[in-house]
Amino acid sequence: MKTVASQASVVEIEQPRYSRRDTLLTMSGVLLVMLLASLDQTIMSTAMPRIIADLQGFDRYTWVTTAYLLTSTVTVPIYGKLSDLFGRKVIFITGVVIFLLGSALSGTAQSMNTLIVFRAFQGLGAGALLPIAIAVVGDLFTPRERGRWQGVTGAVFGISSIIGPTVGGWLTQYASWRWVFYVNLPIGIVALLVLIFLMPTLSSAVTNASIDYLGAALLVLGTVPLLLGLSAVGTQYALLSPQILGLLALAVLALTAFVLYEARLERRKGQPIIEPSLFKNRIFLVSTIATIVFGMSLFGNIFFIPLFIQGVIGTSIANSGLILTPLTLTSVAGSVISGQLVSRSGRYKWLALVGMGISLIGALLLLGLNISSTNTAVLIAMLVMGFGMGTGMALYSLIVQNALPTKIGQATAALTFFRSIGGTIGLAAMGSVMNAVYFPAFQSALPTAVKHAVPASILAAFSNPQALLSPDALAQLRTALTSLGAQGPALFSYVTAAMRQGLVQSLHDVFSVNALLLAIGLVAVFFLPEIELRGGSAHRVDESVEGEVPMVAGEAAHPGY
Repeated sequence: MKTVASQASVVEIEQPRYSRRDTLLTMSGVLLVMLLASLDQTIMSTAMPRIIADLQGFDRYTWVTTAYLLTSTVTVPIYGKLSDLFGRKVIFITGVVIFLLGSALSGTAQSMNTLIVFRAFQGLGAGALLPIAIAVVGDLFTPRERGRWQGVTGAVFGISSIIGPTVGGWLTQYASWRWVFYVNLPIGIVALLVLIFLMPTLSSAVTNASIDYLGAALLVLGTVPLLLGLSAVGTQYALLSPQILGLLALAVLALTAFVLYEARLERRKGQPIIEPSLFKNRIFLVSTIATIVFGMSLFGNIFFIPLFIQGVIGTSIANSGLILTPLTLTSVAGSVISGQLVSRSGRYKWLALVGMGISLIGALLLLGLNISSTNTAVLIAMLVMGFGMGTGMALYSLIVQNALPTKIGQATAALTFFRSIGGTIGLAAMGSVMNAVYFPAFQSALPTAVKHAVPASILAAFSNPQALLSPDALAQLRTALTSLGAQGPALFSYVTAAMRQGLVQSLHDVFSVNALLLAIGLVAVFFLPEIELRGGSAHRVDESVEGEVPMVAGEAAHPGY
């Protein structure tokens, strides 16, 4: 129980309210920036085949995306901390300018190597867009009010995921793949003008600001090899290869040094990029765990559900981006509903449990898929999974902003950073599981007679499940087996059936990992403390408890602390 003296030690934690005009105009700029960032992530998918054909860079196909993800991920926490120190507006505008310049340069690329460099530069700006946009929402609105905007921001991501692949394909076919990058410019310039001339300053209260250069360098030195190593597992190198082990060892050393240095800097009253004391706050710690789990699960779903639909069921979808539309739509619906409910009730823990629980049910439905499953079964699983993720995932930014009102930028950026890292780790882990399980399952599903009848060189050439997604690869297999004589068509049926059986088994194990992760997330959320979301009027919080769980002055702690 707090004493009267400690109740008197308070700080104003609500940002001043802005006029309705300033708020709406600023939010229009913020939503445009969110659309810009999310559209860029989805519009590339259908343009990449044309890009690698024009620039002759199939061997560097993945690096166009990897370079962007590397730079955008490592800069997220740096931008978040800088926005706390120097104010949102200047950092936000800086990020948008760098992003637009990178977009323009990418559109002019004349070789694959220059495109990779320009995409990396574009990512340097992208790291500021989403986390600071979410932080600005935290500055403009009280926690309860933020929930009402949650659905709007979620709808932006839903729209971009649906129209992105379509727009990318249309621009590539009827204009040029270069317009996939140039299309960012008109949207970004409008957003930039709104932010420059109409956005409030949102000044920082910090007066002794200093930049943590060494911390930033250690974070980059640790995160880059970590992401590089995890991205290359299963695609370029084996998990235990010297290349991967070397990158991961460098990452561990640099990140360990980063944590130790940041803790030392915080003890000396410095300004670390990520304050280690944040993790002493149980709300932030549990929210981080839940965010990592959702990131790992989301990346897994995006990558492996289309593989099941196309490889096992055999559904041919011209625009693969539309496969995940049901998951996207229910995710938006879940985000809208949970935002309204949390705004009305001021309570979030029950929604966090419901969101994680429904996501787990969706994962179990995916786990039940088999060789005879239909599109309907996958559709139901996606609808449930999407609704659960939409209900729960968007809550955590709001939750940590409510718990750490003076560190909104840093806390929001940290969640974005950990979600991205979690997604990369999850994708690497699930990919490793799939690769380890597939080949033995494929061999086991092949009848002995087929193994003797088909040359080992032919079987080895089609031991990768990706062949099921390529009509050309299947045509080559059919031709090779037909050349063996009259039994060729039957052998083709046996081999493709074994490939599907192997893929089903490997994806079953992948979905098992997904379900286990969400079960861990559900257990973690049970330990999430709850403080009622602050309303429209400014409240005062005991400054001494912000490192743990801030409480509204004069009120008793809620059950569950």
